Amino acid sequence: MTTIVVVDDQFLIRDGVAAILDAEEDFTVLGTAADGAEAIGLIATLAPDIALMDIRMPEVDGIEATRQVIESGSATKILILTTFGADDYVLAALRAGASGYLLKDAPRESLVAAIRAVAAGDVAVEKQVLAQLVRGQPAQRHPEAVAAVGRLSPRESQVLGLVAQGATNPEIATSLFIGETTVKTHVSRIQAKLDARDRVHLVVIAHRAGLA
Repeated sequence: MTTIVVVDDQFLIRDGVAAILDAEEDFTVLGTAADGAEAIGLIATLAPDIALMDIRMPEVDGIEATRQVIESGSATKILILTTFGADDYVLAALRAGASGYLLKDAPRESLVAAIRAVAAGDVAVEKQVLAQLVRGQPAQRHPEAVAAVGRLSPRESQVLGLVAQGATNPEIATSLFIGETTVKTHVSRIQAKLDARDRVHLVVIAHRAGLA
């Protein structure tokens, strides 16, 4: 069972999303919060598996709330659910430690799949959002990221590039004509070499290195 809290300053959206998720047999919504400050306290108290977090909220915004939750050492994973797909919001959220980024106009099936992916430790960033990020913001190379990525093997660099595009392990396996187990091994090694906490962190590093 995956436990969830929903954080949004709009009552109808907050309760509507909670109702949708409660209808899933493997989800339980433990509570809701109307702003980032309330969310931080709720997450500390309830320790949900997943927190669905809006960005633009009063008091403390979703990005700052995400940063504080992650820095507290909480095991709760943050999935951003917002109307804002602008590049600066996406990068700020991922750098703050969010495990996924989804737009509110995504269909119910995508939301449910994203929560399950994040709960399983995978990345859940809409390909539409990643594609927009790559198109709209030419990568500004950061020397430390370029140097770190330069230590990867050619195959690992290929895998990282596909991860940065939002490709799943099966999709990477198909693209590179290798087994899914091999992909998982590559991803684990890349995370270790780049000191990346998770797959989403790899996306940020790849972007900073100019791979995305």
